[in-house]
Amino acid sequence: MRLLVTGGAGFIGSNFVHLTARERPEVEITVLDALTYAGDETSLAPVADSVRLVQGDITDGKLVDRLVSTSDLVVHFAAESHNDNSLANPWPFVQTNLIGTYTLLEAVRKHGVRYHHISTDEVYGDLELDDPAKFTDATPYNPSSPYSATKAGSDLLVRAWARSFGIAATISNCSNNYGPYQHVEKFIPRQITNLIDGIRPRLYGAGENVRDWIHVEDHNTAVWTIIDKGRLGETYLIGADGEKNNLEVVQALLEVFGRPADDFDHVTDRAGHDLRYAIDSQKLRTELGWEPRFTDFKAGLVDTVDWYKANEAWWRPAKAATEAKYSTAGH
Repeated sequence: MRLLVTGGAGFIGSNFVHLTARERPEVEITVLDALTYAGDETSLAPVADSVRLVQGDITDGKLVDRLVSTSDLVVHFAAESHNDNSLANPWPFVQTNLIGTYTLLEAVRKHGVRYHHISTDEVYGDLELDDPAKFTDATPYNPSSPYSATKAGSDLLVRAWARSFGIAATISNCSNNYGPYQHVEKFIPRQITNLIDGIRPRLYGAGENVRDWIHVEDHNTAVWTIIDKGRLGETYLIGADGEKNNLEVVQALLEVFGRPADDFDHVTDRAGHDLRYAIDSQKLRTELGWEPRFTDFKAGLVDTVDWYKANEAWWRPAKAATEAKYSTAGH
């Protein structure tokens, strides 16, 4: 199989490439990545001998057409994904998430290539904190930020191309990921690297906002399960029953570091901060037989903390600039 992974030098994409190289050595892997601040060539260093990296933009029609024409499968991770950045400047999100996805869809349509689209639970908006409901593939889209709106739009493009043009596509919407190679601007790695530096974690508002956490390794095994067994044209939600509010996450990290449970600082809440995300992944589990490995959130955090402690050279170059940006915003 000839596999093209867009965004394969980013957080989830690079972990997908590692998993594929390790467990499917017969697959020929090409990574297309713009290598913006969120994509890092060193994230692919452990598998560099078995991966071809092409630096380029998914909105580059000629480049995308050439790469897709020599592929059997495209897995599309590439996205602008940081909510705060989308509020400050929405245009890169429109360009990458909408125009980039359109460019890929036209290429896979032209060449008859199988396509899997990586998306997020944020397209569904949020749930009330005391609502027992969870997101399913039938939940109406209700995005609340430029990021989630552009991801919702990209999902709808995939559905339209599958229905109108018959492309062989599947979609997955996943809950919040954590694990190795995640940029320090994100919530969990920011707190981990602060704690490594002896800095108290920062908690938005009262810390009541809930996210449904999943280890990135579990996300990527689910993606391969969908590619191998999923029904074309279907959407599968990926989650590991990992609902935790931000306060619980911070306190779990403090426990891992042997620090008191109240050893953190409150900071101003984020603008438009969604209350709660929760994934119902029964369709994926029942139809396709997938199950997560990291069912113990604490164990997943320990695994992640150990990685950041052992790989300071990977995250350190971005840390100071990231903290300066947060400081300007009062976070």
